[in-house]
Amino acid sequence: MDTGTLKYITEGLSQAFDLIVTFNKDVYTIVGLSIYCSSASTLIGSLFALPIGFMIGISRFRGRNSVITIFNTLMALPTTAVGLFCYAFLSRSGPLGFLGLLFTPTAIIIGEVILCFPIITAFAISVADGINPLVRDTAYTLGASRFQALRAAAGEGRVGFLCAIVSGFGRVIAEVGSAMMLGGNIRGHTRTIPTAIALETGKGEFALGMALGIILLVLALSVNIFASRLKRIGEEK
Repeated sequence: MDTGTLKYITEGLSQAFDLIVTFNKDVYTIVGLSIYCSSASTLIGSLFALPIGFMIGISRFRGRNSVITIFNTLMALPTTAVGLFCYAFLSRSGPLGFLGLLFTPTAIIIGEVILCFPIITAFAISVADGINPLVRDTAYTLGASRFQALRAAAGEGRVGFLCAIVSGFGRVIAEVGSAMMLGGNIRGHTRTIPTAIALETGKGEFALGMALGIILLVLALSVNIFASRLKRIGEEK
């Protein structure tokens, strides 16, 4: 690596850290929107994915393995495919165009819900499948209703279900395809961390892109550390 290249990188890193520690408005507006969209989509996705995954995991029915295979396959759903699908529905000529949701944070959330739903569901199925059936049997023996027995079983897997939620959040916080297509990467309105990094790097704004990249890495690391701690807690029980 020559001196010029090294100087370019070090100056970029120095400027990036300066943007972070001085709480640059553009940087933290982008970060705030990313966390908001990712958190909202993960919460909404979890409200549907956890009950569905739990019921599939504890049940035994014809075609169960096929259903599980489908959810496992959808975990690798391409973000651009989700963006294209949602764009077709939300565009002005699409069936939901009258709602005016395209190029709004709501459109980004819709796309991210679709992305995190199969991940949370697949993890929830795995967690529920590993819950000891004796938990429900014991609850029934003690006179519990079906709902109470299911609640007792769900309580046994609460750490695993929380890990599923964290994994879903980790999937959407760094995605760029659907956010770019559905949000339009509009400054101060729909610009998320990954879309901003792609734009600023293309414009040659290395410092801003690097600052956002550092924050994204910190967020991803925090999510992984939290998930690891949850997993360790679950193994100790």
